[in-house]
Amino acid sequence: MTIQPTVKPAIERMILDHLNTAVMLFGKDLRLRYINPAAEILFEVSSRHLIGQHASLLLPCPEDYAGERLAAALSSHHPFTEREINISVADGRTKTVNCTVLPMHHFDADEELLVELYQVDRQLRITREEQLLTQHQAAQTLIKGLAHEIKNPLGGLRGAAQLLEQELPDPALREYTRIIIEEADRLQALMNRMIGPNLMPRRELLNVHDVIEHVRGLLLAEFPRGPVILRDYDPSIPDFMADQDRLIQAFLNLSRNAAAAAGLDGYVEFRTRVLRQFTIGNRRHRLVLLAQVRDNGPGIPEEIRDQIFFPMVSGRQGGNGLGLSIAQELINQHGGLIECESLPGETTFCVYLPLECDYE
Repeated sequence: MTIQPTVKPAIERMILDHLNTAVMLFGKDLRLRYINPAAEILFEVSSRHLIGQHASLLLPCPEDYAGERLAAALSSHHPFTEREINISVADGRTKTVNCTVLPMHHFDADEELLVELYQVDRQLRITREEQLLTQHQAAQTLIKGLAHEIKNPLGGLRGAAQLLEQELPDPALREYTRIIIEEADRLQALMNRMIGPNLMPRRELLNVHDVIEHVRGLLLAEFPRGPVILRDYDPSIPDFMADQDRLIQAFLNLSRNAAAAAGLDGYVEFRTRVLRQFTIGNRRHRLVLLAQVRDNGPGIPEEIRDQIFFPMVSGRQGGNGLGLSIAQELINQHGGLIECESLPGETTFCVYLPLECDYE
């Protein structure tokens, strides 16, 4: 039997229907009696599929939040607010909301609960991106200063070894000076990789799928026995101005990690989409490219998940921890950002690039 909404006065119903905030009304039995259009948009389903459902199905939270907490609010008549809780929508995705619960008591009616949901995913993502950009910029500043201090004595050390090599009468002793020179060159190359390219990007009009297909070819040559390489492209993505070599290097670093994590029996998927009116950091863009590199490997260890874009941090045996840091720097040079989502069995690197040509 369909439960009829209890918000009967036309003026009250009109006000709630025109709010941008999601509003839901639960009866004493904690079953939904009314939901406004904003809440339908939030849950991505019509009211006729939600009316009558129990609160525990709509507000699933730890510690039986939707059952015990709401029942306690009814009995105590005390409102409360819970921040950053997750709700499930129609296709299984989750959204993060702030939830305010207000007990309502009428002399001539049953007790009810008014629940207000305010979506905060976008604000949380913007905050997370700003922190990621700030951390990356701070790390790059520290690395460049440290590399400069290391490169100066390395040059002197290499020069002294070359002079000493010329003075040694015994060729057998020159093996030691060659080791010094080779190790100095190796450290110099490591410093250069950590600093990244010093020149500004050389932008040209390109198509992102040409870049990804080039990377895919390199990946197939490097990992001929697997994993399987999948593609899911959006052909409507327009060409944009970028440095092709730097984008190839960034995607190659991401895809090599993905292929190594997936192994011979796994898969790596390249996926592209267009996002409209999307914010990167604190800047809003009309069009943004979303390029994802996904694998079904074991996932990134939780203890380093927040540090993977720092230099010398690696979750792979034998990794040097520079690939992701360099990729982030190359994408940052294009006004973009790389984010990572990782769970056991699925890791996704999301590359966001503005498709406008006015970034610095």
